[in-house]
Amino acid sequence: MKKSDLILTGLIFVGLIAGVLVGQFLLFDASATKAAINETVGPWQSAGELIFFRPLQLMILPIVFVSVVAGVASIGDPQKLGVLGLSTLAYYIATMMLAITLGLGLVTLIGPGKDLTEAERTALTTNTGELPGVVAQMSEKFDKKNEEAEAPNTSLGNILLDLGKRLIPTNPVAAATEGNTLGVIFFSVLLGLALVAVGEAGRPVIEAFDGLFAALIKLVQWIIWVAPLGVFLLVASKIGSVGLEAIAGPIATYMFVVILGLLIHALVTLPAILFLLTRINPFRYLWALRKPLIFGFSTASSGATMPVTIETCKTSGECSEQATNFVVPLGATINMDGTALYQGVAVVFLFQFYGVHLELGELLVILLTATFAAIGTAAVPSAGLITMAIVIVATNNSLVAYGREADQLPLTAIGVILGIDRIQGMCRTAVNVWGDAVGARIMTRLAPDDEREEALS
Repeated sequence: MKKSDLILTGLIFVGLIAGVLVGQFLLFDASATKAAINETVGPWQSAGELIFFRPLQLMILPIVFVSVVAGVASIGDPQKLGVLGLSTLAYYIATMMLAITLGLGLVTLIGPGKDLTEAERTALTTNTGELPGVVAQMSEKFDKKNEEAEAPNTSLGNILLDLGKRLIPTNPVAAATEGNTLGVIFFSVLLGLALVAVGEAGRPVIEAFDGLFAALIKLVQWIIWVAPLGVFLLVASKIGSVGLEAIAGPIATYMFVVILGLLIHALVTLPAILFLLTRINPFRYLWALRKPLIFGFSTASSGATMPVTIETCKTSGECSEQATNFVVPLGATINMDGTALYQGVAVVFLFQFYGVHLELGELLVILLTATFAAIGTAAVPSAGLITMAIVIVATNNSLVAYGREADQLPLTAIGVILGIDRIQGMCRTAVNVWGDAVGARIMTRLAPDDEREEALS
């Protein structure tokens, strides 16, 4: 881990501990009224929102568009869109969807955010100067809409049709201004594929997107350096609203669900896929890849781990050079099994935490958004926070489409889990690296070195 990353991680933990102490012993009052809670805690959360979440929200749409285009276009050579390229893309998308589905199933079944009382949830949603008026307006609008319109059709066919309409907008610019992240992601994927397909004519545009992506990542890194202060302010406000006792249990259960999901995906799902497609012993291969897995865990960055992954796949993993050189760098850019699973669990947990039950339509939105947004997630620590915000915005839009404006989740809810993000980041990065390594071994069957050497001879 770089010295700067180590310092940032330490500062975030300091902010977390300080926020808990201030919130519990300075701000929390079990006998306080709603108005008193809002007056005491509101300024802390408002400050945290202004310092950290508003800049984070500013980055959502630019990151969605630029990073997904750059990620898809990273395929590079148009000839790589052949059997190896398409098979690799199919593997990455399929495993990410399996990971998210597993996470959604676990968090729905276990329900780590369902234990709060209504009084505690009320305190959480009335502790900022922003939320009370907004919630009241949304509730009034929601009630009026229910009086004037019939209940929305929630059949599976209508859910899929509505999802398709948001996925394929008639105007990508309008989709961006309306916050339709699904539509922006779909357009970005198509544009990235088209830039690859046109070959040399698209190369200058791809380089421009790469430059924009690097600049946006630099902005994100600047914002992440404000995270310790944001963690302190937001954790203090949450603890000050309901007390440490009310939050500690759900947070611990949430961490358990994330780690359980990562373990199942890493030790069951990916090994099963590897065995079915190659017939090799997946756990022997896992042991052979222990070096990049440990490195990925310690650095929390699949990008920094990529050289170690490439070297180990070629040597201890017995992967072909051709497959490894294509699959691993591409995977470090667009394959984020652990990140996708974590985001699915985190978003559903936060909605549960705020007392909102998500229906099938919203879960499908989370599945699709987290999958394709993960394509553009930078291979650097804490970049998943941006993608989580994207998934929350997309889910909120789905709730609005079904007349549930009052159920929208404020982005500041991320503050509930922000302090433990770095711990989970280390775990999910190891799973990301393992997914890349499994992909390299599977694609070795499609691109073995001996066939390449015979073709060149």
